[in-house]
Amino acid sequence: MDFLPPDINGLPLHPLVVHAAVVLIPLTGLLALVMVLIPRFSYRFGPLILVLGWLAAGSAWLGKETGEVLRREVEEVSSAHVEAGDLLPVFAGVQAVLVTLLWLADRRGGRGVLGVLVALFTLLAVAAAAYWTYRTGESGAQSVWG
Repeated sequence: MDFLPPDINGLPLHPLVVHAAVVLIPLTGLLALVMVLIPRFSYRFGPLILVLGWLAAGSAWLGKETGEVLRREVEEVSSAHVEAGDLLPVFAGVQAVLVTLLWLADRRGGRGVLGVLVALFTLLAVAAAAYWTYRTGESGAQSVWG
């Protein structure tokens, strides 16, 4: 994105931003697991977890965008990292949507069939987002550190 600076005081913006995603995506996932197991926790702490989930998705998107800016300046970037980074905001976004739906189901007072399905899909989304975060970070680290 053209409005993003490539660096802050000479330090590339991308490595600063991606650490937010690396922390927030798994943290949201862990809290979502507790939401699935303890609906009362979901009802009480759901709004906080929603904020974390959407911040995680936003930081994944911002990491992707700052990565595109950095890619113009760096000669060699792993194609595996670029491809994984392109998809990470999708995984984080799906996780955020499902956490939101789970909280809404629990807020209504019961999980019923639809709530149980949302809980199961939330588990899948958490696992996928955690794996994809690892995959993206690992390929990025390999690209930089070999």
